[in-house]
Amino acid sequence: MKAEIVENAAFNLIKQAVIYLPEDVKQSLKKAYEEETSEAGKTQLKAILDNIELAEKYQAPICQDTGTIIFYIRAGAEVKDLDKVEGALVNATRRATKEIPLRPNAVDPFTQKNSGDNTGRFIPYINWEIVPGDTLELTVMTKGGGSENVCLTGMLVPGEGVNGLKKFVIESIIKAGAQPCPPTIVGVAMGGGADIAMKLAKKALLRPLNEPNPNPEIAKLEKELYEAANMTGIGPMGLGGKTTVLGVHVEYAYRHPASFPAAVAFNCWAARRAAARIHADGTVEYLTHKGKV
Repeated sequence: MKAEIVENAAFNLIKQAVIYLPEDVKQSLKKAYEEETSEAGKTQLKAILDNIELAEKYQAPICQDTGTIIFYIRAGAEVKDLDKVEGALVNATRRATKEIPLRPNAVDPFTQKNSGDNTGRFIPYINWEIVPGDTLELTVMTKGGGSENVCLTGMLVPGEGVNGLKKFVIESIIKAGAQPCPPTIVGVAMGGGADIAMKLAKKALLRPLNEPNPNPEIAKLEKELYEAANMTGIGPMGLGGKTTVLGVHVEYAYRHPASFPAAVAFNCWAARRAAARIHADGTVEYLTHKGKV
């Protein structure tokens, strides 16, 4: 796999993600606007929809906070030169910062100095998964600071089970209030460990809103949490209304008998993600933003 091909594909994905919202998110926001009964909420949703239209028209980032860049990689076991991929993603991030442009968001926590190009120690962050085959699948999520600041991990009482999880999720949404720029998408995970739960909760944010969980029991839980979250009345941008969340996605891992880790990850209404598959012959198939390279 040539590093240049990976770099160009990653650059295009970052550009797609920060300018164009995925179609499922756009349609959910339009539906929320049509169904909103609160005047303040409807005004905010109209502003969001206008913002989406202007970003596409002027080829500019949809939000001034272009986020922390996170990559999810599904690498075929037969793909060669996987050690070159990380460097290609770092180069793509530097190019994107300069050419799109992106706001520099990578700060050294010790010196407080901004790298100026959205790269630094473990940034962009890369999640690896090895799968059968000879293709390389890249997904980018640009994660804004407002939604990141309200993500929560908790260690629940094992005996409370799913009811304890429900309480934790709804309390997390109420506590977050307007900070994550609602309507949000909420990723929920339980089990594993504290770090595992948060990684799964964030990954759950990548699932399209029009794809219900394949497990009927979990799909039912997602619906219950979605309805309960929208009963809070927080509404668009926290100004009141019917739509506080666009969707709730649940993931899980098996847990230790003595612990019940849970995590809630938020994505703001600008739920930016883009994916592509690079084939063995070097051709690139854009999966989420066809025709928008």
